[in-house]
Amino acid sequence: MGHPAPIPQPPGTSTAAPRLRDRLTIPVLASGGILMAVMQTVVVPLLPDLPRLTHASAATVSWMVTATLLAGAVLTPVLGRAGDMYGKRRVLTAALGLMTVGSVMCALSSDIGVLIAARALQGAAASVVPLSISILRDELPPERRGSAVALMSSTVGIGAALGLPLAALVIQYADWHTMFWLTSALGALGVAATWWAVRESPVREPGRFDVLGTLGLAAGLVCLLLGVSQGGQWGWGSPRILGLFLAAVAVLALWWWQQLRAERPLVDLRLVTRPRVGLSHVAALLTGFAFYANSLVTAQLVQAPKATGYGLGLSIVATGLCLLPGGVTMLLFSPLSARISAARGPRITLALGAAVIACGYAVRIADSRDLWMIILGATVVATGTTLAYSALPTLILRAVPAAQTASANGVNVLMRTIGQAVSSAAVAAVLVHHSSPVGGVPVPTLHGYLLAFGMAGAIALVACAAALSIPGDGPTGDARRAGGATRGARDEAMEGA
Repeated sequence: MGHPAPIPQPPGTSTAAPRLRDRLTIPVLASGGILMAVMQTVVVPLLPDLPRLTHASAATVSWMVTATLLAGAVLTPVLGRAGDMYGKRRVLTAALGLMTVGSVMCALSSDIGVLIAARALQGAAASVVPLSISILRDELPPERRGSAVALMSSTVGIGAALGLPLAALVIQYADWHTMFWLTSALGALGVAATWWAVRESPVREPGRFDVLGTLGLAAGLVCLLLGVSQGGQWGWGSPRILGLFLAAVAVLALWWWQQLRAERPLVDLRLVTRPRVGLSHVAALLTGFAFYANSLVTAQLVQAPKATGYGLGLSIVATGLCLLPGGVTMLLFSPLSARISAARGPRITLALGAAVIACGYAVRIADSRDLWMIILGATVVATGTTLAYSALPTLILRAVPAAQTASANGVNVLMRTIGQAVSSAAVAAVLVHHSSPVGGVPVPTLHGYLLAFGMAGAIALVACAAALSIPGDGPTGDARRAGGATRGARDEAMEGA
């Protein structure tokens, strides 16, 4: 049987556009991750002024951060699973679209209820990174995959470092709504670029969507994270907080039972409980805790009044610029992380990253009075975070079937989010407990900051130990079979085209 003759290319057509789209896939996905992180941080400089601007209480305004946290935690694993089932590019574009709609709502309104709802919509963007990583696995050859995944993981820190000074500059020189108009334009550009430059992955896991599992996970996570985020304000021993934690335990226990019996579960718990996957999730939680304390404490420390004896009294803009070197470092060190993972395995990269984070906090404990030492310590922590965050998705990709990469990475990002929420609550509790009045206002003492650094450094060392306990890095049988399935699906799609 003869080979089919090649179909002649229609006059006037060119392969230049597809080739350009292929070259732009990584930059477009990375810009989406950076934009997501910028969206999450731009509201932070506004928080002190929002009660006056919106005629709402400070407690109500704080929900502009809490709503994004809760929505992101709930939607990340849900949208990851939807991406595995219905198409990763389709769900990624929808997540960026919701983020953009939320930004437009913030630009158009000063009503606190509308703003909180808009920020909840923006929480959908938390799924951008796991969905993008899954697309990179499906579309890139192995020799390019490691560096691309490392860059994608680093976008969280890069965007966070860029968002704070950007927002502070806009707020200082323009109306605060201008900031959201700017992010709306960037979001719309991101949606269009993603739809044009990113191919739809042929790798799918068809089946019926687990609505009951989704509702159960949402209820359990809302109770858990609401209790963690509001414990300091409502009182850790208050009936509301205790009730939320008890409800979280009960609901999540029932959810676990339901997931083990579901034919197509939202989260494959049998996969999660494998040591290579489960310990990677534990390391993600601990690393998220250790990383987040750096941003929280550094921002407060350098803005503390000089009357404290240690504070530098810097403005919000100057504070953002102090964190900027860390973002640049994350961009520069992501290729190094990929090379270490290729040579030694992502388990070693993760352990090294956690150890570097601990070293960064040791620098912070040694000297937190001089600005250059503060920037140095924060940058060292950011460097370790780059190594750790870049290694985590590679560990997941090597341990799970290709058809479950988006949902598995979504769970991993969820664990980071929980770690960050717990870190925020723990750091706040330490600083509140170690405060003294300055000008009639309670301000954290230097001892309180040093305790927070020590706590975060100790958690980083525990993360290092968890990373070293992960079984060997070689691809599992499931991952190898999944790789074959991915290549087969891509070949079929190309033949059909």
